[in-house]
Amino acid sequence: MSARPTVVVTGSASGIGAAVRRCLEADHRVVGVDLRNAEVIADLASAEGRAAACAGVRAAAGTALDRLVLCAGLGAHVDPPSRVAAVNYFGAVDLLDGLLDLLRGGGDAPAVVVVCSNSAQMLPLDDDPLVRALLAHDEAEAMRVADAGTPPHAYMASKHALGRAVRRRAGAWGRAGVRLNAVAPGPVETPLLQGGRDDPRIGDAIRALSVPLGRTGRPEEIATLVAFLLGADASWIHGAVYYIDGGNDAEIRPDRF
Repeated sequence: MSARPTVVVTGSASGIGAAVRRCLEADHRVVGVDLRNAEVIADLASAEGRAAACAGVRAAAGTALDRLVLCAGLGAHVDPPSRVAAVNYFGAVDLLDGLLDLLRGGGDAPAVVVVCSNSAQMLPLDDDPLVRALLAHDEAEAMRVADAGTPPHAYMASKHALGRAVRRRAGAWGRAGVRLNAVAPGPVETPLLQGGRDDPRIGDAIRALSVPLGRTGRPEEIATLVAFLLGADASWIHGAVYYIDGGNDAEIRPDRF
């Protein structure tokens, strides 16, 4: 019997990351990365923590990595805003780039899924100063700009920049033989969503979100899409961002896709 493929899941201890772990662990050897209850304990808010995460993954995975799922993220209610931007953007992009060499050696069909957010397109962020600093990989400037604003802005800007970072890598990553896609969930019943609901600054806005299908999502529904995008049935899907939000984005932006 061949060895099970190895998948690394960041944010594996709760929410969508935990659901992804449960969904994949029957057929994969899962290496979780989180602040607690994971094989690799690391804080992705700092460059040192991200380096430690990459080192821990290398120690656990060896010379090759088959799958990578980047779920770790902080919500729009978390202070300071710089921590939100650091985890949501650099905590994903630094692991993407830091583990590409392992993914190149991972089996015959290595694949990556990044968890973004459908909120990434809800504001005009194309030329936003925080987005510019993130995409330039200028962490010091990004942290300065983030802390001059609010956690909700840092959340949306970091997820916006992350989606663009995924798309920008499609050419080089595809030619390297590694598929890279993203999912963009809407409101999903997780501790992150509940934290936002409980925050007096943004709770009313979250409760007012209109979802055409009439309910919030379940973490397992996101995990099912992630598993599909990692698998052989998605072998020609690359560089895509899949909205999974009950129709929330389509209702808000019907003429953009």
